[in-house]
Amino acid sequence: MKKRTIEIMDTTLRDGEQTSGVSFSVAEKLALSKLLLDELNVDRIEIASARVSEGEMNSVREVTQWAQSNGHYQRIEILTFVDEGTSIDWMIQSGAKVQNLLTKGSLNHLKHQLKKKPDQHFMAIEENVLAAKKEGISTNVYLEDWSNGMRNSPEYVKDYLSFISELPIKRVLLPDTLGVLTYFETFSLISKVIKNHPQIHFDFHGHNDYDLSVANSMEAVRAGCHGLHLTVNGMGERAGNTPMASTVAALKDFLPGIEININESSLHKVSKLVATFTGFRIPVNKPVVGQNVFTQTAGIHADGDKKKNLYFNDLLPERFGRTREYALGKTSGKANIQKNLQKLGITLNDEEIKKVTQRIIELGDKKEIVTTEDLPYIISDVLNSDIEQKVKVNSYVLTHAKGLQPNTVVSLDIKGKIFEESAAGDGQFDAFMNALKKLYQKKKMTLPELTDYAVRIPPGSNSDALCETLITWKNRNKEFITRGLDSDQTVSAIKATEKMLNIIAT
Repeated sequence: MKKRTIEIMDTTLRDGEQTSGVSFSVAEKLALSKLLLDELNVDRIEIASARVSEGEMNSVREVTQWAQSNGHYQRIEILTFVDEGTSIDWMIQSGAKVQNLLTKGSLNHLKHQLKKKPDQHFMAIEENVLAAKKEGISTNVYLEDWSNGMRNSPEYVKDYLSFISELPIKRVLLPDTLGVLTYFETFSLISKVIKNHPQIHFDFHGHNDYDLSVANSMEAVRAGCHGLHLTVNGMGERAGNTPMASTVAALKDFLPGIEININESSLHKVSKLVATFTGFRIPVNKPVVGQNVFTQTAGIHADGDKKKNLYFNDLLPERFGRTREYALGKTSGKANIQKNLQKLGITLNDEEIKKVTQRIIELGDKKEIVTTEDLPYIISDVLNSDIEQKVKVNSYVLTHAKGLQPNTVVSLDIKGKIFEESAAGDGQFDAFMNALKKLYQKKKMTLPELTDYAVRIPPGSNSDALCETLITWKNRNKEFITRGLDSDQTVSAIKATEKMLNIIAT
């Protein structure tokens, strides 16, 4: 059976940027554009709204110049407006060649926002489309609030589509602007417009207000639409847009007659970069890209995996450039412990594993997080084994005075030899890390990259309560987490760092 190819248009840099508190710099938009087109291999990207700011103009210029030089010119799209040619002038200045013209897809929006009659709106749209064509700019058209238009003013939508079908338009974009559609309604409405206008290329643009956008997108594809609009991490206003990763996975696994060009193995990388640029953390349970979604916690699940992969589904982590993990906590069983010991290359007998498991359960009851990297320390404590600590932070002095940059002096014991170094930094821990870097550079050694830093403080606790610092490190493409616990946040971070130094010393 011949597969039907669906276009994927990413609108992270336009609609995703409408997430409250998010603004991409010129450099960030360029970096993400390259990653989305070259590595993730989306078909098109919508990168900006016309007329927004001078910064937006600069972003579009940078991206279009790069796209033109790399064969992607027609894959760059800009949201424009019916504004008597102002948006077209903006497009000409920016160098972009594809406009996504925002028009009214419901009579309610037309009457109350534009205060125009359908004929007036249609005439203005025609003038814009023809003027754009004259300037070498191709046009796709958004029918804003189309879903409510189909519900409440179907005759208006019918007349609009009949009118627009006579214009030189490449695609018609159908947004569920307020995220109000159900999946069966999406199928019905998309089927209807395609049946009436089989010659038109229709895209579906979902929003996630009821957490139905993935299901709606799948039903839009089943109904025959030709393209989908998605955002990385589901970025967007209110509850966000249709999320890229889970939609791509669902399309590939549940619609075998559909072909998409997305490179699945890059989804996690792109997701993390967007999270870094926006400052919005990826929820740990977010499908495909969340930190915990390929982590088995219950011991019975790890045991089932060992016996015949009983708890695997088609979402194998290797598809997305990731690996399966086995968490350590109060629900961990023997199988979880063994999986993590194998990773560390440590062998224990059944009685020793039982003791270690009990200690992990006790820590879990206290709401403490246990990582694989903590295991050697737990084993040493429980079994009184002599696990050598190859690197020890002997002492340090942290200074922070008003008007002066924080400074740290650190003394380090590395395999019995004492080394000292000092450095300044933007904060006390940054100064500590800078001192370590100087020390290790002198030894011609490289420290892992710090990729994430999280602090947990129990809610409602007093000022002298313990805080937990979890630091994620990246060493030769491998990530690992170390944990420190202390009443002082900087000290807990130093303890986590000391564990990292011992891990890389092995």
